[in-house]
Amino acid sequence: MRRLLDAFGGCFTAPTFGVFSAMVVGLVAQTGQRTVCGMLTGAGMATSWSHDRAHRFFSTTRWAIDQIGLTVFDLVLTHLVADGADLHLAVDDTAHRRRGKKVHGVGWIHDGSAPARNKLAFGHRWVVVGVIVRPSFLSRPLCLPVLCRRWQGKGTASTVELAAYMITVIAARTPGRRVHVVADAAYHGHGLRDLPATVTWTTRLPRNAVVYHRAPARSGKRGRPRLKGARIGTPSEAAATAVWQTVSVTRYGRVDTVRIAVLDCLWYGVFGPHPVRMTLVRDRETGPMPALITTDLSVTAADLVARYAARWAIEVTFFDTRQTLGVGQARNRTAEAVNRTWAFGMYVYTLVVLWYALYGHRSGIVADRRIHAPWYLSKTDPSFTDMLTALRRTLIAARFMGSRPAQPTNAEIRQVQRAWALAAA
Repeated sequence: MRRLLDAFGGCFTAPTFGVFSAMVVGLVAQTGQRTVCGMLTGAGMATSWSHDRAHRFFSTTRWAIDQIGLTVFDLVLTHLVADGADLHLAVDDTAHRRRGKKVHGVGWIHDGSAPARNKLAFGHRWVVVGVIVRPSFLSRPLCLPVLCRRWQGKGTASTVELAAYMITVIAARTPGRRVHVVADAAYHGHGLRDLPATVTWTTRLPRNAVVYHRAPARSGKRGRPRLKGARIGTPSEAAATAVWQTVSVTRYGRVDTVRIAVLDCLWYGVFGPHPVRMTLVRDRETGPMPALITTDLSVTAADLVARYAARWAIEVTFFDTRQTLGVGQARNRTAEAVNRTWAFGMYVYTLVVLWYALYGHRSGIVADRRIHAPWYLSKTDPSFTDMLTALRRTLIAARFMGSRPAQPTNAEIRQVQRAWALAAA
């Protein structure tokens, strides 16, 4: 883990870098509450440092959370993305529920993941950009967060504009490399018209969206030339006259046979006169018919469906960061602390996956998990819980045994075994 953390040395002064390293290790090692004091306890510094030192790190110390995210992005690009390969990104937002009037920036937001019919929540709304990677030890894609922005409410930049800004920053950091972005149906708007030429955008078309044929050739008559052609209509209207073909697509870990119709068109209300491609996907004759829209005119229909299906990896990331890593449990209230702590936890998630991919994976991890949890009959891939447990056990071994290479005593062995058992909690 130290090798990964050394990459962040230029983001901090020497004393602050020590606190940063402790907070990362503390968030990973802590199995209880992942508050700021919980991170301090997990790092084993609760009796050595004042808790004010940990709180000041998030609230007043001078460092930039975006610089941390971009350093994480550089690590992902170096270790998990092939040289010169296209970059695949996923964009989505998630609700972080908070309580208290004195918490900076809280307000009423929409929480689409809420189990109740009432989706209204009080808290923060975060827009996240993650890199989609496909490690060799997994049969499914992973989404690793690299940039986060908090939506600041009505009258400020929208979630689409925040996403477009972060994508532009990433594209500028990888000049010459194509960047393919996938997002759900909420991510469309005028803010996408100014994206760099190397960026393509794929999203789901709303059911009431209207598309048009491309603009006809200039007639030679006086007046402004037409910017769009004849009206095609909504996705359901377009499906009535579309030409369908049967193809095999790989998505969600399986191969499905579906019917697909492809139509080059304009979504004038969002992308203006820029050409786009609509792909209709029909799994059955009745039921929902997803309509995908993309600015990538060179991708095949089957690859586009697979690309959009990989978007689900960011939903899995939101679940793992919240339920397994404990991101969002810190109860900060000041502006800097609120804007840093949540994003800090998302970047620690990426560092855990990076460490596992580089140093932690071994073939017996899944077998060990199935011994202790035999009900996972079909388990073949390590989960994020397995990755986190492997890192915790490595940290525990280094903490107890790192400075004493001699044969451990029975008491030390029992102490490590007990800590290892708690690490999987």
